[in-house]
Amino acid sequence: MAEPSLAVRRKSRPGSVSKRSRAPVQPSAVCSPVARKRMSSGGEGPPAETPCSNESEEDMFGDHDSFYGNDSLLAEVDDIEKKYLQDKNTNIKVAGEIIMGNQSGFHQKKQDNFSNSENMIVLKAVKEDTLQMNENDLVDSNQELTGSILDDLPSSQLLCFEKMDELSSGSRISPVSERRNKCVNFSLDKIRSPSFCPDTEHRNRPTDFSSESKCDLFKTESLKDHLKSAMTGNAKAQTLQVSKTKQLKEAVLSEEICVARKTIESSSVDIGPFYGLPSKVKDLFRQFRGIEMLYEWQHECLMLESLQQRKNLIYSLPTSGGKTLVAEIIILQELLCRQKDVLMILPYVAIVQEKVRGLSSFGIELGFLVEEYAGSKGRFPPIKRRIKKSLYIATIEKGHALVNSLIETERIDDLGLVVVDELHMLGEGSRGATLEITLAKILYTSKNTQIIGMSATLNNVGDLQKFLQAEYYTNNFRPVELKEYVKIRDSIYAVDSKTENGFTFSRLLNFKYSSNLEKADPDHIIALVTEVIPKYSCLIFCPTKKNCENVASMLCKYLKKEFRAHRDKEKQDLIKNLENIGNGSVCPILKQTIPFGIAYHHSGLTNDERKSIEEAYSTGVLCLLACTATLAAGVNLPARRVILRAPYVANDFLKKNQYKQMIGRAGRAGIDSAGESILIVQEKDKHLVQDLVNSPLENCYSSLLLELTKGMQSLLLSLIGLKIAVTHEEVNNFMCSTLLGIQQQLLSKEKSLAEIIKDGLENLIEKGLLKGRICEKDHNSKCTLTITPLGKATYKGSIDLAYCNLLYRELKKGLEGLILESNLHLLYLATPYDMTSNCSPDWMIYLKQFNQLSAAEQKVLDIVGVPESFITKKASGQAIRKNVDSAVVNRLYLSFVLYTLLKETNIWSVSEKFNMSRGYVQNLLNSAASFASCVLHFSEELEEFWVYKALLTELTKKLTYCVKTELIPLMEVAGVLEARAKQLYNAGYKTLAHLANANPETLVKMIEHLSRRQAKQIVSSAKMLLSEKAEALQEEVEELLKVPTDIPGTC
Repeated sequence: MAEPSLAVRRKSRPGSVSKRSRAPVQPSAVCSPVARKRMSSGGEGPPAETPCSNESEEDMFGDHDSFYGNDSLLAEVDDIEKKYLQDKNTNIKVAGEIIMGNQSGFHQKKQDNFSNSENMIVLKAVKEDTLQMNENDLVDSNQELTGSILDDLPSSQLLCFEKMDELSSGSRISPVSERRNKCVNFSLDKIRSPSFCPDTEHRNRPTDFSSESKCDLFKTESLKDHLKSAMTGNAKAQTLQVSKTKQLKEAVLSEEICVARKTIESSSVDIGPFYGLPSKVKDLFRQFRGIEMLYEWQHECLMLESLQQRKNLIYSLPTSGGKTLVAEIIILQELLCRQKDVLMILPYVAIVQEKVRGLSSFGIELGFLVEEYAGSKGRFPPIKRRIKKSLYIATIEKGHALVNSLIETERIDDLGLVVVDELHMLGEGSRGATLEITLAKILYTSKNTQIIGMSATLNNVGDLQKFLQAEYYTNNFRPVELKEYVKIRDSIYAVDSKTENGFTFSRLLNFKYSSNLEKADPDHIIALVTEVIPKYSCLIFCPTKKNCENVASMLCKYLKKEFRAHRDKEKQDLIKNLENIGNGSVCPILKQTIPFGIAYHHSGLTNDERKSIEEAYSTGVLCLLACTATLAAGVNLPARRVILRAPYVANDFLKKNQYKQMIGRAGRAGIDSAGESILIVQEKDKHLVQDLVNSPLENCYSSLLLELTKGMQSLLLSLIGLKIAVTHEEVNNFMCSTLLGIQQQLLSKEKSLAEIIKDGLENLIEKGLLKGRICEKDHNSKCTLTITPLGKATYKGSIDLAYCNLLYRELKKGLEGLILESNLHLLYLATPYDMTSNCSPDWMIYLKQFNQLSAAEQKVLDIVGVPESFITKKASGQAIRKNVDSAVVNRLYLSFVLYTLLKETNIWSVSEKFNMSRGYVQNLLNSAASFASCVLHFSEELEEFWVYKALLTELTKKLTYCVKTELIPLMEVAGVLEARAKQLYNAGYKTLAHLANANPETLVKMIEHLSRRQAKQIVSSAKMLLSEKAEALQEEVEELLKVPTDIPGTC
């Protein structure tokens, strides 16, 4: 646990204390009547004409300072003034105490008389300018009170101050008047702009003014007349729409941001209130996350000299150690203090959406934008903001496209920081190759962009340090102790690396099994789970999706009926919610298991179902999930006990990285004192498991060579397209800085890296994506390579190089006769190529779908090359003589699925109609939306495909949301899926503005199954999206109104 000294405390700032925070002043003996009694209601005096500031104004108050009584503050002020003039030798300190007494007395009654509040503030201000004060007595109080008093002054009184200065400065301006002028101007500026960096220099100037200037001021005009003039102006002035308290808070926040920014720029040891950030950030972490203090390692990491010097950093800790909080603090430093944009790269769409929801509330409070780049969402290049900075939260693929667009528009230096979660994914196939390409480009093109990488499972850190030019920090801290166990038959062993075989006997399972139960549950899963549920939570990781469903179903058959009683009403509500999601349909297995607090969790669920189950588990309605390995790397769902059903993922033996991620879910910080993991092992796998638990983590190796078209060739194409490297020599230099370049001796034993590069460039020229020729190594010649229009469209559309030529031919063919009677032809062009290999059409369903098409739609089959006779013969089982491309046949079948889905907008009914799992249909829809976006960007780069731009824009939107048109504005909000959008729409929240201005408490009452936390996140996300759209429009307006600098005929 962190030491008490590490608790983050709000630091007070000199000179920024508001009026509300000052200690109350005891009223003196000479208090005004306002301070002694409440005014009684009374009539107004007759209006009188009074000269004030050379203008004739109606006296709205007569001798009264309010509409409520006869005891007038103005009369009292007048008496004090006369008394002062009669006795010039009166002690000035006593006079000051009288007026201060009046002010403190008034403060006790300020709720009764608003007008008095404003008058006393003016009195205080005039007093400072007219009475001769001792420098040592009052200068300190002036320093503290001047700014806060002027905060609450109406504009008419500020203008009155300016006029008084003009009158009193005939011969010369005193230093105090000059100081007050600066205060007034400062306050006026602050009213116009809530964001400012105050200049506190005026607070330190000496107070020195003569009796002559004091007398001149009294001769010019009486204090009473000044006050009347100010009050008259107040009565006529329009009330400011913005709360003064809010203005003050914004002013304090803005000043702290300025202080923090100066601190960081100066590399000072003093890091400010909260690691160089405004103290409000600490309050927000407490409010939104419940974080009172940082762990010791987090404080240590944030104070690293390498971070202070903005060096790149890799840090590694076990799962649940609190890595993300450190990254978020560094992100906020970059956004608020250094005023730079930030890119955060996360592995999965669901995690991106979760993070957007979580950080939107911070963006609303602190004045930055949170933009989602996942699936089909994201703008390339992003809008260049003039005022607010942006936090881009992106998947690996979208992060790469974003970086490309910033390099192309020469804005890569606007990106101050890149944060990569799950850095070990560098070694995982095509996605790892894309991540390596992204980071290599940032390192090569921007010397000012800092890179922070974090992971729980890193081994060969030295290679990664060389690649990222980074420092390394690691710690074994876990907030909750993790106890690892292995179960063999009915014995449980503790994992102990000190022993010879790695295991130490712990205990025997104490659970009576009948012969029938022993057959149904040979691995004793029931015995293991009943030790923790329903009081605590449990996760069971299973090798396959089917195994998840079987385990969940088996548990329910043999659990006692008492388990049903635990939170029964909430479980029934969950089933109703799932029925609403499925339009009356719910999975029979879930209907059976949920009453026992059990569910399965894998990719076979729809997005809405998965989200509902995750929320129910997080709130304790469900106490056990049978899940696949993807949950370990997905959203954060910890448990008291984690059980690994077998040491396999599908048919592959478990890797150490996967094992560590799964068991890392055990133990919930703040809830559990310890977490447990139990790996169920068969005798045949015992030796493999001993090696597994005692072996080091796997090394992380570059995937650029393994993924040729998505890796090496894709990188070479974009390097030349973005003009990062345009000669063979420059490409070689760049490649040496990649992870592949560092590991080339390990990975490319058959060929040298130079030979691999040369082969790649020649292949791209052969495909028509590059132009030029590869020169042999000759120092006297430089052969420049250029990209072709097709090559540019390919890398900008993020199209796999294996399919780019095929896509071009199909789009070209579509121009000859695009069928626009329906979406079918366009859907075929937007169906992902990489999903066709996993598709096995049901030929009877294929024929049935074909027969339901109109005559015009049936022409699409002829255009793409699938004749009706082929489908008919396949359905009837006849022999096929004519060869038809199976990839085209499968792709068309998937197009039928998407076509039906857009018409019915119901995944359940479509999955039943095509005999597919609803999870597969959901995945197809998500992939098609993303690929349609890629094809759109591809078409935008080729002038001949102009017709596709508008068509694909609309299609992408339909595929992204796949709902009725009226629900789309609501589903644009992060975290709002179809079922929730329907609830909101039916409750009257029909637009983005409705959601952004909604009261979370009202939402909770009106929307079923919506928690207060979820309601607040929805409102914050809606506000963020609305703000982002408004900012974009404002930027567009300013760009249109911008005066060109190159107008002909101008100097």
